[in-house]
Amino acid sequence: MWEWINHTLFTLGGAPVLLIDVVTSALGLVCVFLAGRNSKYNFWVGYLYTAALFLMFWNKNLYASLLLQPVSLAINVLGHYRWTHPREEERSAENEKNLKVSMMSWPERGLALLSVVLVALLWGWILDTLFPADPHPYLDCCVTVLILMAQLLSALKKWDCWIAWLLVNITQIILHVSVGHVFMPIVCALYLVNGLWSLATWMKLYKKNG
Repeated sequence: MWEWINHTLFTLGGAPVLLIDVVTSALGLVCVFLAGRNSKYNFWVGYLYTAALFLMFWNKNLYASLLLQPVSLAINVLGHYRWTHPREEERSAENEKNLKVSMMSWPERGLALLSVVLVALLWGWILDTLFPADPHPYLDCCVTVLILMAQLLSALKKWDCWIAWLLVNITQIILHVSVGHVFMPIVCALYLVNGLWSLATWMKLYKKNG
């Protein structure tokens, strides 16, 4: 089963780039591009992306990120429903069938940040105890919890989700570099560019009540 996952397509900086890395990266980039353009079709790509991520993290022994995927799938389903079934007061001014972009309050942002820190510390300790093979348990968990928060905010169509995604991208670059990856930091840099673009795009939608 693992032969195709470990198949090397090419090398970059002396490091092999696997087929699963390229497939996962392509799906992820398409998914976030569509989300940044306010397209509900990002969720269909997201289902495939979740499955590819599960295989990739299994292959890399990044267990916190691997265990994230069933939760990630549930959030994706929630987001798919919420984006396409808004309550009356949540409807977009441009299309009443779509959920409008909203923004968190400062107390909500503070609570979200505190939640990320506490959960990451606790999960990191558990992961370090149960899965000592993970080379960077706390950093792995920080990325994991940030992704969960970013996905949840995306599912609720909060503008703030792109702030969370930018933090995810920066942390992921650090994580991939720390374990010797060459290809994935480049991909994460592309996510970073898309995140900045989407931050501005969603702000325009928010101001238009879209």
